[in-house]
Amino acid sequence: MRRAAFLIPLGLGACALGPNYTPPTPPAGSAAPFSAASASTTTAGNAPDEWWRLYDDPVLNGLIEEAFAKNEDLQVAEQNLASSRAIYEGARNLFFPQTVTAMGGTYGRDPVTNEILILGGHKPQTIWKYDAALDVSYELDLFGHVRRSVEAARDSTEAVAAARDELRVTIAAETARAYGQICALGEQINVANEALALAQKQQQIIQQQYDAGAGTQFDIVRAQVVVTQARAALPPLLGEREVALYELTALLGETPVNAPVAVEECMQPPHLSAPVPVGDGAALLQRRPDIREADRQLAAALANVGVATADLFPRVTLSGFYGGASSEIHMLTSNNGLIWGVGPAISWSFPNMAGPLAQLAEAKANERGAVDHFNSIVLQALKETEQALALYGAELQHHDELLAAQSEAQTEYSLAQNQYGAGGISTLDLLAAERTLTNANADVAASDTALVQDQISVFKALGGGWQAPSSNEAGGKGPAPGSG
Repeated sequence: MRRAAFLIPLGLGACALGPNYTPPTPPAGSAAPFSAASASTTTAGNAPDEWWRLYDDPVLNGLIEEAFAKNEDLQVAEQNLASSRAIYEGARNLFFPQTVTAMGGTYGRDPVTNEILILGGHKPQTIWKYDAALDVSYELDLFGHVRRSVEAARDSTEAVAAARDELRVTIAAETARAYGQICALGEQINVANEALALAQKQQQIIQQQYDAGAGTQFDIVRAQVVVTQARAALPPLLGEREVALYELTALLGETPVNAPVAVEECMQPPHLSAPVPVGDGAALLQRRPDIREADRQLAAALANVGVATADLFPRVTLSGFYGGASSEIHMLTSNNGLIWGVGPAISWSFPNMAGPLAQLAEAKANERGAVDHFNSIVLQALKETEQALALYGAELQHHDELLAAQSEAQTEYSLAQNQYGAGGISTLDLLAAERTLTNANADVAASDTALVQDQISVFKALGGGWQAPSSNEAGGKGPAPGSG
């Protein structure tokens, strides 16, 4: 009967206290298809992780790979992950006996030796005392304190890994965004230069007609205004391209003197030849690292509730020591110098349980907060994706209309040139047609810029670009959010 009673508390160790992790249930409707997705602009297929390869641009591919390898923020995130993994490995060590080996010598009066001498009628002596011992301790994890601590460390490490992955998503998107901005501004600069050349050519024609007595001073001044306005459009575009170049340089982990100036030769933004694959809400929950991070934070919070719950009960530790102690160093290994001991120890915050109960209340509050945080992150992810899709779809329609207007403006200008040559319209009418075409070209170039930025915003919202070719995350990943 005594043996059975002894085994009862040991059997409790088979089930750790506190709530077990179960995948959180996302808000209702989270897995539905995206409301802002249009069949004309998107497809139901899931976006590939390396979404930037859809642009089929080798320069862009190389820049993103370089950013992954050299970005300083990403290096910091990698070191944070390495630190968290070290903490996890330290926590796992609690599953095994803890050992401490100590050796030393002390010169003076040892109280135990003095007591023996006094009892024997001798005076205390000043002597050398040598000792060497191996101390071993092992916690009987009866209530799951160790297991829940290890779970919390593992889940926290996986949350740090997810935060690193989220940074990879951002690095990929911002690198593509900076490159796309440089290329799109290159297009706008090219359009502005063409507009300036056109205005200067028209000014020369008007000047020649004036010299031949067929024009007025008003026509000359008006043409000069158009030239000046065309020239004034260039400096802001050049400045914006420089800003984008330095943004790209920082993402690549380089100083401004090492800026990749060769990318300024790009005169057309990256272009997709097919609709954007976006998947649905269910795929988004599986893919976005910030949702995975919130899920892992919730798992860690649940494990910490288990740790705090286990602290309400006694902690039993088996400990022992083995070694030698003597006033002469050569006696340490002899039978006379042998020391050893073994026995259990119990620690328990009883009867004053206020501290452990307060820690449990804190852990439960953190767990409830982690649930709310998870739901908030899911809602944020869905909002960002819907907003990005809405802006992208609207810009596609805007772009189509601008292309139509550009074609009409080109036709108008061609007709105006013919009529002006035949004397059918005034110089003012020709300049008006010229400004219309110039504005139409600039509008299309600006829309090209907005279009590539909106595309990148969609891909970033979808959470692609985080998978590393070789990653060994701590422990096994928990079930994906919303999978059960």
